Amino acid sequence: MPPTVQFIDLLAAAALLLWGLRLIRTGVMRAFGATLRQWISRATRNRLVAALWGMLATLGLQSSTATAVITGSFAARGIMSAPMAQAVMLGANLGTAMVAAILSVDVHWIASLCILSGVVTFSTAQATRGRGIGRALIGLGLMLLALRLMGEVTAPLQHSETLALVIAGLGEAPLVAALLAAGLAVLSASSLAVVLLVMVLAAGGLIDTVPALALVAGANVGGAVTPWLAVAVEGPAARRITLGNLVVRITGAAIVLGLTDPLALLLEDTVAGPGLRVIAAHIAFSAVLLVLFLPLVGRLCRLVERFLPDPPEGVRGAAFLDESLLETPAMALAVAARETLRVGDIVGEMLDRSRQALIANDELAALEVSRLEPDIDRLSEAIKLYITRLSRAELDEADVRRANEITSFAINLEHMGDIIEAGLADAAMKKIRKRLAFSPEGAAELADVHDRTIANLRLAQAVFLGRDADLARQLVESKIEIRRLEAVSAERHLGRLRAGRPEAMETSTIHLDLLRDLKRLNAHVTSVAHPILTEIGALRESRMRASAPRRSLREQTDPDM
Repeated sequence: MPPTVQFIDLLAAAALLLWGLRLIRTGVMRAFGATLRQWISRATRNRLVAALWGMLATLGLQSSTATAVITGSFAARGIMSAPMAQAVMLGANLGTAMVAAILSVDVHWIASLCILSGVVTFSTAQATRGRGIGRALIGLGLMLLALRLMGEVTAPLQHSETLALVIAGLGEAPLVAALLAAGLAVLSASSLAVVLLVMVLAAGGLIDTVPALALVAGANVGGAVTPWLAVAVEGPAARRITLGNLVVRITGAAIVLGLTDPLALLLEDTVAGPGLRVIAAHIAFSAVLLVLFLPLVGRLCRLVERFLPDPPEGVRGAAFLDESLLETPAMALAVAARETLRVGDIVGEMLDRSRQALIANDELAALEVSRLEPDIDRLSEAIKLYITRLSRAELDEADVRRANEITSFAINLEHMGDIIEAGLADAAMKKIRKRLAFSPEGAAELADVHDRTIANLRLAQAVFLGRDADLARQLVESKIEIRRLEAVSAERHLGRLRAGRPEAMETSTIHLDLLRDLKRLNAHVTSVAHPILTEIGALRESRMRASAPRRSLREQTDPDM
């Protein structure tokens, strides 16, 4: 077989290995994601329990990176302390090594059985959990099949003089070998895949024990870089967890590179088979680091905190909240209101992106909504904490009223962010992935309600900032118009269903859910006008005017209308 063909086959087998790993991760998260998150969040009793849960979660996810992202997120939100999170990461490192040991078992028929049972389960299951299990089984089968293919492809390479020279060079330069493996692990986003590749090459007699040790150490370092990059937007608390894990693995790699020769002799004397030595080295690497660093997680956290300190108390990513202004309530309320308007701008951007995703089938726009939503949660929390600290000072009645208005608007914006992400963006992704299309009339109706919602948000921000009573009346009256449009669109949609329009039948649930979510968004938007109209005694009058237009049958029977 020509060398070029062999190289392509090897790359294809590696790609299949990564794809199988991705399927396992996706399947397990969809089937048991909530359960695994609960497992990790419970890891707060002591260090040993935390490490155990980290190991078990990684065995389920087949990825220490996924465990690191979840753990970092919990640390950023204060659900888990930093030392316990570091203990979880130490257990996760051992868990991914144990996954490599499980996958190294050479029972060829298991791959076929996993693929067959996975396809049957995925095809017959109706629930999300069943389909997730099927997807994970397919991924496991593909990974085992990829390892078999790697073994077959690398067998003829044992007699290659060129490869022998390259491997010999890696043996003489273990640091280069470690850097190569680290780079491969970062590029593939998986240290597990690199370790399994090294195992196959070693089992085929292509890599000696010394370069294999260096490659395993490098793969472990590269596997810690990916989660560090993945939590870059989560804040300092999350980044500290992954940075601490990276420091631990770099320390372990430095020890291995300094002792490659004696460690290689120890492995050769105690473990039979070059492939098994790679797995044993991988397990020993994580196990020794767990034993060494578990008692030191507190000191590790303090060390990392020196490099990544917390921002000044009360800011936490906010652009305008200034702690020094808390002694001046009027100025403090002004900056808090400005920060709340910034949150409103982000909500407006989410509305724009969700409209683009729904109308133009833009999947990237829907993903952008999910990226923006955590910013709203973080900023809203900072605003509420800032107002809480301000409330401890001596405030007059007007300041108390304004503080309550700011808190209320921030909470409503936070709810709007949740609705846009879980409602509008999720509906857009469902529509895109199922290749559905609204009827032209339905798309126009939804776009109209969407556009009016965006306009109402802008009006609400003006009302919030200027407290203008006329604009507040206009905002409340716009809610009536949204209700009318929602009822008309729903009735017309039902008419299209009765006419047997195929687009309406395929998108019926999505269309009605979107109308409901847009109506809920407008209810949150309108709430900013209520305190102003109540203060001048105009809210009752405004509500009476709202009942003047003739109501449809659906409005009369729906208590939420």
